[in-house]
This record gives sequence, C-alpha cells and structure tokens, in this order.
Amino acid sequence: MRVDIHALEAVALAATRSAAVASYAWAGRYDQKAADAAATKAMREALAEAPGRGTVVIGEGEKDDAPMLFNGEVVGTGNGPDFDIAVDPLEGTSFCAKDLPGSLATIAFGEPGTLWSPGPGFYMDKIVVPPRAKDVIDLDDPPERTLANVAAALGKKVGDLRVMIMDKPRHKNLIARVLQAGAAVQTPAGGDVGGSLAVLLPTLDVDLLLGVGGTPEGVMTAAAVRALGGGMLGRLAPQRVEEADAIRAAGMPIDRVYECAELAAGDAFFVATGVTGGTLLDRPRTADGTTTCASLLISRGEIRYLTHTTFE
Repeated sequence: MRVDIHALEAVALAATRSAAVASYAWAGRYDQKAADAAATKAMREALAEAPGRGTVVIGEGEKDDAPMLFNGEVVGTGNGPDFDIAVDPLEGTSFCAKDLPGSLATIAFGEPGTLWSPGPGFYMDKIVVPPRAKDVIDLDDPPERTLANVAAALGKKVGDLRVMIMDKPRHKNLIARVLQAGAAVQTPAGGDVGGSLAVLLPTLDVDLLLGVGGTPEGVMTAAAVRALGGGMLGRLAPQRVEEADAIRAAGMPIDRVYECAELAAGDAFFVATGVTGGTLLDRPRTADGTTTCASLLISRGEIRYLTHTTFE
C-alpha cells in the first residue's frame, strides 16, 4: 500500500471504535435505523481525519438508504496518497437494536483501485474457507460436494464439519442439504462478516461459510481472507428483479464468479470493533468516566486484538 500503513490502521481503528460507541447507545432500543445512522455519522467524522484521499468503493448509502458513506464518496484530508475504503458501520443492526450478541462496526482499507465495486449489486453468494481448503472450492458445486472437498482438505469427516449459514428464508434448502449430508450448522440471524471471521480465526470452531449475504460484507471479508491466506469465492446474487435489472444495465455479469484476489486485488487490511459483544469481541464498557472498546485488526498475515480506553 503506497501510504503509511500504520497511520491508516490508526484511522480505521478510530473509525470503528467511534461507530461502535455511537451505535451501542442505541442497543436494546429496537430502532435499527437510529443505531445505523449513529454508527455511520460517527465513522464518517473519524474518516474525515484520514491522511490522503479515501474513496468509498462500497458503502452504506444505497443499500441502507443512508445519507453518507455512499459509493463514490471521498473522505480524508486530501494531504497524501489515495486509497480505497469498504464500510459497514454497523454489521448486525437487528442484533444491536435488540441488544443481542454479534453486532460489529467494520471497515476495510485497500490500495487505490483494488477493492471490487459491485455497482448496484447489494447481495452476493459466497464461500469462505480456511487456507488449507482454498484450492478445493467451486461455487457451482452442490453443497454436498463442497462439504466433501473441504472435509478432505482439512483432514476431517463431513460429520465433523461446522458450517456457518445465516438463518434466512433463502437458505432453507441449503441448510437442509448441509444437515442431511451430516455436517453441523450454525445459523445466526445475521452477521455475515462475523460468520466469515469465525472461519478465519483459529480460536473459533467453524470450518466454512456458505450462502448469500451483502456485497459490502463480502468485500470486507475478502480483505480479511486475503490478509490471512484463506479461500473465498463470490458471485452477485440479486434478491429482487429491480436489483438484477440494475446490475445488467450497469453492464455487469450476474453469473461471473469472483476469486478473493479479484474482490481484494492488492494490499488490504480489515478492522472490527465489538458493539454488542459475543464470542468474537466484547461490547464497549463505560465506568468511572472511561470507555473501553475491543477491536480486531487483520493485516499482512497477522491477527491483532486491541483494547482501547478513552477518558472523559
């Protein structure tokens, strides 16, 4: 990355921490839009301090009808090199609204022109696997074959696999087939990025992620997968006729499969901060005038867990 990587990592961490604290104030208030808006505003303000010129390649605006951090928006001081940004200021908005574990503030930075832009595509089908299984996956394979290939690559039986699939109506048949094949399934109501991280992080017992999720989450996941040497494939999966028509009008193929190196085509890093806690990252904690946040930084083959405390 042709920019001070440490300076950008600091900005990314400040952005996710600010978003996490702002959205956590809405935890348990059953107002998804307010929580998302608070996270987006706080992240946008933090990114304004970024050195250089950052372009939001895939962001919050179109998919979630947000007034800022939309595709193509430029942030930063302008004094320095260019870079790409992919954001989801509040991943798992329903988790935050109901104060359930699993919501995160997330962001990825990449070299200019390297993070894939899905244009008007909001959803994508994807597979995410650990490094040892990256050469055996194919989005055109039936789930039974995918399970068999991944199990063999990991030195496991299919019955020993644990698969992450979001609990959505569109995944009903997929979940049934994975269970019928003998694998165990974890089915969170949301949390696309969190599910992928569970596959990539050695401390969490998940072997692969399958199913359709958001394109912003997919691009950020690709940054983490690339940094850790994992495997990922993605393909646009429009969920409405209007979305499919918009993709075709933009001249983009719906059936093309993208490899991880196309979704994140250069040096990139990923940052997340916990909002409502869970197995991955703790929620912000405030006591005696101090606020402590738990964050995760994935960059250049390293996983770093960071705790940050601010004082009033």
